[in-house]
Amino acid sequence: MPNVILYATPTCPDCHALRLWFNRRGIPFEERDLTIPAVADEAKARYGVRVAPITVVGEQFFYGTFDQQRPKIEALLG
Repeated sequence: MPNVILYATPTCPDCHALRLWFNRRGIPFEERDLTIPAVADEAKARYGVRVAPITVVGEQFFYGTFDQQRPKIEALLG
């Protein structure tokens, strides 16, 4: 399984939905807090955005709402 990284904020509803979805499916992920300026700068430099949530799966990344990201992530992870 590819590495999964979730760039999120504590109060973002779509971030919360992704966390729950990953946990319910037993998908391990690393979370990075976009409220930390260095993390936000890292996301902007790597992915061109600093909006929450950003989900990185292996070499691919997605941003947008939970409903927009979920089908793409499911297609990668099976």
